[in-house]
Amino acid sequence: MNTTPNTLPVIIAGGGIGGLAAALALTRRGFSVKVLEQAAQIGEIGAGIQLGPNAFHAFDALGVGDKARSRAVYTDYMIMHDALDESVVGRIPTGEAFRKRFGNPYAVIHRVDVHLSLLEGAQETGRVEFLTSTHVSRVEQDADSVTVYDQHGNAHKGIALIGADGVRSAVREQFVGDPARVTGHVVYRAVVDKKDFPEDLQWNAASIWVGPNCHLVHYPLRGGEQYNVVVTFHSRQQEEWGVTEGSAEEVQSYFQGICPKARQLIELPKSWKRWATADREPIGQWTFGRVTLLGDAAHPTTQYMAQGACMAMEDAVTLGEALRVHDNDFVKAFDLYQRSRVARTARIVLSSREMGRIYHAKGVERLVRNDLWKGRSAERFYDAMEWLYGWNADNCLAKD
Repeated sequence: MNTTPNTLPVIIAGGGIGGLAAALALTRRGFSVKVLEQAAQIGEIGAGIQLGPNAFHAFDALGVGDKARSRAVYTDYMIMHDALDESVVGRIPTGEAFRKRFGNPYAVIHRVDVHLSLLEGAQETGRVEFLTSTHVSRVEQDADSVTVYDQHGNAHKGIALIGADGVRSAVREQFVGDPARVTGHVVYRAVVDKKDFPEDLQWNAASIWVGPNCHLVHYPLRGGEQYNVVVTFHSRQQEEWGVTEGSAEEVQSYFQGICPKARQLIELPKSWKRWATADREPIGQWTFGRVTLLGDAAHPTTQYMAQGACMAMEDAVTLGEALRVHDNDFVKAFDLYQRSRVARTARIVLSSREMGRIYHAKGVERLVRNDLWKGRSAERFYDAMEWLYGWNADNCLAKD
């Protein structure tokens, strides 16, 4: 087997979760990696994220399972309440039976801690070079290599390029050039210390309160010392994709009709970050010769399936497996990687849109939603989740 890769590095555009996961997958295949990050430092922003069993399968395949597990909070259940009348819409246990079914737990974690686990793993390899304040301007390639030009005119030559540069991917813009789909849904995120969080909501659960054109999420972080709070609503105004500072007054204005217990959540944060969200239409091709896309650059999605980071890590593992199968031949491996990922990630994008509709149902649709999961057993919930949480490194590749 060819285990002596080309002396050129693999170039990765983007040092976020997807980029670092790809770096780990590539070093495990024997490659050196150069990461081009447009920010001034390698790091992550944001608040909490949810991790399904598929994410832990990916962490393990990338060699950082222990790091991630040590920073996660393991929930006892997922629960959905109706934000108008406090009724339970659905409750899914995530304890021993869940772990036995899917081979790994359900957990919640700070996004920074996911990134740190991957970063530590990448640094420990000694084979990953990081260049910060470096933005991809254009890409050229020939039969054997790729050259990436940054905003300063510097040329970075590699054996291949992974575009993991996020929802505003410069690599995708050059090769695909499609527009973003601004949803009109606005997300506010904040982290609240335990001492400031209502005792009657301090559940060890991933919790969601669903209401007309809005919802709220909360769950513990960092050993239960903090709580993640997320509120989402349909904006009254024309939105432009991006992140800004939020205002408590705006949040209050969208949650007038919800029950007092859920309403406590929007009165807690001292500061908010405001995301005007977008996704893109799924595409059937994101590989172009020695260039491919990964994570949000390939399949940006809304947050309703809680799978954005998970999908990026799955991408990375699948890419590594494709390289293994094809003896480190990038052109063949990129093709297999793409074929293995397009339908699954498109299903996430489209399912997320539909889940947003279900969460935000009003009128008769709300009543239908509340009947959907009434009386459903844990096993039936698990059966419905099999397609998502049953993924692992052994079954990730498309069958030829």
